[in-house]
Amino acid sequence: MHPYQDATRPVAERVEDLLSRMSLEEKAGQLFHSMLMMNADGTPVTETDGSMLPFSTPELVEARHLTHFNLLGTYGAREMALWHNAVQEMAANTRLGIPVSLSTDPRHAFTDNVGASFNAGAFSAWPEALGLAAIGDPELVFHFADTVRREYLAVGFRTALHPQIDLATEPRWARQTGTFGSDAKLTGELVRAYVRGLQGEELGPDSVAAMVKHFPGGGPQKDGEDPHFAHGKEQVYPGGMREHHLEPFRAAVAAGCSQMMPYYGQPVGTDWEEVGFGFNKGVVTGLLREELGFTGIVCTDWGLLTDSVIFGEKHVARAWGVEHLSVAERTAKSLDAGADQFGGEQCPEVIVELVGSGRISEERIDESVRRLLREKFVLGLFDERRYVDPDEAAETVGRADFKAAGAAAQRRSLTVLTDGPLPLSGRPKLYVENVDPAVAAAYGEVVAAPAEAELAVVRLRTPYEDRPNRFESFFHSGSLAFAEPELTRILSLLGTVPTVVCVNLERPAVLPEIAEQAAALIADYGASDDALLDVAFGRAAAEGRLPFELPRSMAAVEAARPDVPNDTVDPVFAHGHGLAI
Repeated sequence: MHPYQDATRPVAERVEDLLSRMSLEEKAGQLFHSMLMMNADGTPVTETDGSMLPFSTPELVEARHLTHFNLLGTYGAREMALWHNAVQEMAANTRLGIPVSLSTDPRHAFTDNVGASFNAGAFSAWPEALGLAAIGDPELVFHFADTVRREYLAVGFRTALHPQIDLATEPRWARQTGTFGSDAKLTGELVRAYVRGLQGEELGPDSVAAMVKHFPGGGPQKDGEDPHFAHGKEQVYPGGMREHHLEPFRAAVAAGCSQMMPYYGQPVGTDWEEVGFGFNKGVVTGLLREELGFTGIVCTDWGLLTDSVIFGEKHVARAWGVEHLSVAERTAKSLDAGADQFGGEQCPEVIVELVGSGRISEERIDESVRRLLREKFVLGLFDERRYVDPDEAAETVGRADFKAAGAAAQRRSLTVLTDGPLPLSGRPKLYVENVDPAVAAAYGEVVAAPAEAELAVVRLRTPYEDRPNRFESFFHSGSLAFAEPELTRILSLLGTVPTVVCVNLERPAVLPEIAEQAAALIADYGASDDALLDVAFGRAAAEGRLPFELPRSMAAVEAARPDVPNDTVDPVFAHGHGLAI
């Protein structure tokens, strides 16, 4: 037995022993955190068509020496556990047997975006992070994160690519649904609870490591566009609120978060270098490492180095501000900035080339590999936590009490903006839109047309502009206002029958006319039809308060400063609004 395989030895000693045995190629593989998909039956993908992933699982694990992966797609719990074990077995059979560390974007709510999150599927379903913010209860967030931890551990996920603690200050930005809203103080309180729920009091074999994102705060995007795409690369601070956006990250570091992800954004008009944060030494080393004292792993956001193909369409590397550099030069600049690992990349040969040319020292590579190996040892991946039990996974994921807690949180998160006839009573004749008629039938007599109804219940989503690129179409951007002819159709319905309108706020909808004419208006952030109707009929209490303001017009949105919370003139509903019924 080699010393690194001996669980009785101190972690630091095990790390140094393993590091001393690694080739440069094996070290280089550790610096990449790439994506995998699996077959629905729980077997690894051994061939790829290149439409999403350029390499098969054996190519990445055996030939390219990668040991960090995030799983794309939604699958059954037992199948995920079987897949995890199969990938671990593949890794165990490599020369040094370094275990894989598996990660995932959020999986416990309703949003399904291959670039950001997955719907709950087999896992317990909770409101989006915005809904947790609407409740504003740190103990609930701790309970949520602890549930996530237990369900993730069951299938083998050991790193959560969350929480996302950017401040929702630009109403048009596509990523707000994953945040805790616009309040920096509340976000700080909730991230402390979240990290504690995932990691425990300290990182160990029963922890899921928290990769907090997106440092130093990705909210203030110019025109609200997202820096996954070149037209959204600029991040601006016209209100001078840069320090304000750092507040939640100070809380996350103080809470002991294990990992941190810098964002894609390229700061413009500040004293920071005008390059994406993953290449930005003043931000990663100067601010995060030296000023905030962060000692954990820094992993870049996905796809900073190389161009990629997503859904068969080409996407350029998100190398904002360094587009002119070669892949090797970008890699070196990010390492110089202080990054340990590259998300969504799989080019270890570039690291080998940089060391061979003398541009990057092997000692610099060792510095990052030490951090990455240490976490594997601390999480127990070399020991008792290498494999999971598929039967236990099937029993744990989506357990009845987890689902019940998530369902209760959905109800609590609903935000009553205007109450009108609420709570409803009796069994009225109901006309419904975007509500399952079979669910509604438990609350009233469902009718086919508004003219036949005594009451309507209608669910709407915050508007967005269609984007032609398939991947970008998942990132709902652009106008927040209901457009014609849909607005006239909605208002005609509201004029025909008293209507309870529920709008899903993945972003702050512009809805002054709807708010004025609806019999009652409720906001949701991910909630089932049962949850909505339970609240409407007084069977459950809504506790939500708006986690951001709802603007009066798009002109007000365009005039607001993207780094300043709740900055639109005369909002229809202010931040924190919500009624008790």
